[in-house]
Amino acid sequence: MSLNVINSPFNQKQVEQLSRLLPTLTDNQKVWLSGYLSGVMSKEVQHTSSSPPQVDSKPMPASTSTRKVTVLYGSETGTARLLSEMMAEKLDVANFMVTLLALDDFKTSKLKKMEDLLIITATHGEGDPPNNAISFYEFLHSRKAPKLEQLRFSVLSLGDTSYEFFCQTGKDLDKRLEELGGERLYERVDCDLDFDEQANLWMDGVLNVLKHSSDVVDHHALLDQKKDGMVVSEQAVFSRTNPFMAEVIENITLSGRGSQKQTHHLELSLEGSDFTFKPGDSIGIYPKNDPKLVEQLLTELTWDADQSLAVNKQGEIRSLREALLSHFEITVLTIPMLEKAERLFANSALSDFIKAGNKETLTAYIKGRDVLDLVTDFPPEKLEPEEFVSILRKLPARLYSIASSYKANPDEVHLTIGKVHYVTHGRERFGVCSGQVSTRVEIGDKLPIYIQKNPNFQFPNDPQTPVIMIGPGTGVAPFRSYLEELEETKEKQRTWLFFGEQHFLCDFLYQVDWQKWLKAGVLSRMDVAFSRDTDQKVYVQHKMLEKSNEFYNWLKAGAAVYVCGDEKHMAKDVHQTLVTILKQEGDMSEEKAESYLQQMRLEKRYQRDVY
Repeated sequence: MSLNVINSPFNQKQVEQLSRLLPTLTDNQKVWLSGYLSGVMSKEVQHTSSSPPQVDSKPMPASTSTRKVTVLYGSETGTARLLSEMMAEKLDVANFMVTLLALDDFKTSKLKKMEDLLIITATHGEGDPPNNAISFYEFLHSRKAPKLEQLRFSVLSLGDTSYEFFCQTGKDLDKRLEELGGERLYERVDCDLDFDEQANLWMDGVLNVLKHSSDVVDHHALLDQKKDGMVVSEQAVFSRTNPFMAEVIENITLSGRGSQKQTHHLELSLEGSDFTFKPGDSIGIYPKNDPKLVEQLLTELTWDADQSLAVNKQGEIRSLREALLSHFEITVLTIPMLEKAERLFANSALSDFIKAGNKETLTAYIKGRDVLDLVTDFPPEKLEPEEFVSILRKLPARLYSIASSYKANPDEVHLTIGKVHYVTHGRERFGVCSGQVSTRVEIGDKLPIYIQKNPNFQFPNDPQTPVIMIGPGTGVAPFRSYLEELEETKEKQRTWLFFGEQHFLCDFLYQVDWQKWLKAGVLSRMDVAFSRDTDQKVYVQHKMLEKSNEFYNWLKAGAAVYVCGDEKHMAKDVHQTLVTILKQEGDMSEEKAESYLQQMRLEKRYQRDVY
């Protein structure tokens, strides 16, 4: 088939190319191509009033090749990586050449030659970059960082407004790229836990600017080309935004009589979900608030619990009681929430408190308090429910490390959940999800869940790599998953587990499993620390030091070290103990020991899942 192209603007070579291409297109492809060409012809960038603000970008010179865009992510739990894959897929469909990498996997020597850079990053701990973003972050803030006058960039940062250093890593990278001469092609967007809408607006806004400020050529051969470092996953039927209702098939209390803790082993059915997972991945559970807390709040505000209320921008209607139970966060206060409440409550005491208070005063107030405390301490005047919920965050999912192997149990997933329970400011408090699991979840109930992949906590594929696992308390969950998988696949691997809890008799989680795997050789060795069974408290880091010579020999043999559990104390103590072992046994200075661990981290031999 040849085309009738009399008086056309195409040369002979283009005519031949069109003659080969057009007969292969479906009707849908022809319609898409027509719309695409119309879009390329447009010279105006369209913006909606709901889009985040942006800086006007300079028009880019026309190019004869598809523009290169690099998407880098810093991810602790996998969310930033998931969003980066979504962004990369959007760019791919629009025929941009895409490179998708973790920040630490990107070669910084290429930075000064880059055209367009997109960064999606979480913030970890007290404003720190995620583990897989540390070296890039440090390089960018060092004297080695190059001038970047040719670079256009945009940053999407993920965080939690209940933390003091909200989205700090994204803010720092955004500021530093501008200081180095980069041009912000789209304003940074800072997302709270409820990030979907803002993230989508950022993606669409960035894509819009890129499309209309570059000469994008439709190279169909690129559609079949594998992008450098790019991973694009098929969209599952069930996901974070469309959770699967998993039936509870077991809910067992692991801690024994006399324990100061309450730890539950939860088993959920995955039948019909099509979920798959690997050791190191997590389950997100969308919990419900405590009904007693909801009733107290409704009573304090003298509202009708059955009043209808829109719970999202799509206009989904629920009763006020159900909205407070299932849709809004009422157990956590943030400083931005206090500031919004001050504008709504018409309470002079709250206004005086906000105006007189500094950051330290406000932080001290919100610690350990919830929304009920706020309305009790500063009663609002004539506040309508619609106004009230406008200052509340959406109730976020709670993530728990998976404690079972998919290969061993493909139709179910196991979780290890420690009940959060404390008394503060004269009231008893419970963790939202852990309180629900420990007191209100029965066998046969259903929980909305999704799989959270965690590429930053993946075990080695090579069975020749020895594995050291350090997981006190519920932090032992992913190691149970890994060992159960080794048992199922019959892989022979050297494994060493450090486990710690308070008491041997009532807190030795999964004791029978460890003993079984030790006997079978799945677990090579195990060291335990029970801190309350002796006069002097003994923790996992003390057991590591006791075996420092063997520990160092494992490291020299290429062992990978995995740490899971409490970040504020345990993870820091374990890290310092690793430094001490390297100094003692490897005759290293403090600086060399830290450098050794940094290299291990870059080689994926030192991974942490801490919270």
